[in-house]
Amino acid sequence: MNAQLASKPRSVGSVIQDWRPEDAAFWAQTGNRIANRNLAISVPALLLAFAIWQMFSAVAISLPLVGFQFDTNQLFWLAALPALSGATLRIFYSFVVPLFGGRRWTAIATASLLIPAVWLGIAVQDTSTPYWHFVAIAMLCGFGGGNFASSMSNISFFYPKAKQGFALGMNAGLGNLGVSATQFVIPLVITFGLFGAIAGAPQLTADGKQLFLQNAGFVWVPLLLVCAIAAWFGMHDLAAARSSFAEQAVIFKRKHNWLMCWLYIGTFGSFIGFSAGFPMLIKTQFPDVNPMAYAFLGPLVGALMRSVGGWLADKLGGALLTFWVFALMIVGVFFVLHFLPDHGGQGGSFYGFLGSFMALFVLSGIGNASTFRMIPVIFRTLHERWSADANAEGKAAAARQAGIESAAVIGFSSAIGAYGGFFIPKSYGSSIAWSGGPELALYGFIVFYATCLAVTWWWYFRRGAETPC
Repeated sequence: MNAQLASKPRSVGSVIQDWRPEDAAFWAQTGNRIANRNLAISVPALLLAFAIWQMFSAVAISLPLVGFQFDTNQLFWLAALPALSGATLRIFYSFVVPLFGGRRWTAIATASLLIPAVWLGIAVQDTSTPYWHFVAIAMLCGFGGGNFASSMSNISFFYPKAKQGFALGMNAGLGNLGVSATQFVIPLVITFGLFGAIAGAPQLTADGKQLFLQNAGFVWVPLLLVCAIAAWFGMHDLAAARSSFAEQAVIFKRKHNWLMCWLYIGTFGSFIGFSAGFPMLIKTQFPDVNPMAYAFLGPLVGALMRSVGGWLADKLGGALLTFWVFALMIVGVFFVLHFLPDHGGQGGSFYGFLGSFMALFVLSGIGNASTFRMIPVIFRTLHERWSADANAEGKAAAARQAGIESAAVIGFSSAIGAYGGFFIPKSYGSSIAWSGGPELALYGFIVFYATCLAVTWWWYFRRGAETPC
């Protein structure tokens, strides 16, 4: 009887007071089921967050078609601004789960995405809507980008260390599908009156074609409502995940927090930056190609490979996988450069360019998971080393602190990494403005990936590394 009780979590309402994922009996009987339930609700909520975050990557191209007088630079800004605000919000979102609880915050954060979705649906129906309205909407789309940090931090608390790579890979990988979803769904739903007269009249293009741009925002509204309600009533808060800001803020003194931030810029920053800038890059380099026919493919394969990367990292080790990801990304960028047309639009190969970018998306997806797999291993190793001479109580406290710091670093590194979503599309625009093509930006990526390769090798991968993982 006592053994049976010990394997069941003690709960007060939606707050689970006793959570022991490393206890095999506890995990097998009830822990696994509860963790998977929370993951199952977290994934679609995160998918929608990414969809809202990247709406403008699909919407910006269509705005001039219906009469908005925005130039190319303004459109690049609309594609880049959600990443800027989202990355900044992630810094704060990184610490909210231990303060407020994963259930509450997931529900509230998901519901907040209704604001940019509804506002965009209204704004696009009037071509006299000022540009600053779209800037504000783009910044509010950053709420979706912020959600990733809190979502990943929350899920990390539910799973034992041996399964965290897979769980985080599933949450992030399937959640990342929101980028592909928005680039696939929006071009479809804007072609017909999805909600009838209640959503407003269509807009006319120069050739008389009807578009329903309002659907780009409105299509997500019912889905957001369902996910917010499901999170509020179906998820759990963990008492074990509660901690003060001071307990989490110690990560700012940890060297490995900043090193992992650098690496995550290279993996997730590349994924979200490539996703945001890919449609406009295709449009500028291959003007005869319809960007939205291909734009969703990269985020799709990148997101799917994140789940694969989590599984591979659990099997092979995060550092080994991350090292080879950066090595191959350098090769991939050289191939992109090879297949670009010259500044006069001559030469080049679109399908070679597309294939090279697909490889970069695949590698960034794998790297997203492998870097996140490294974080808990690094901080567990450090705290085990520091508490080697402690008693049982001290070792338990060290293990708890390692979990708190790992979750905080996962959230914070995701915040810093997300700035790649701003800098990559802006670097394309700046490179094109300065030199007539994106080559300067791409050579910059090569140099950056080389630094990531060196960091991974020196601190985590080489024989005798400080914290092998």
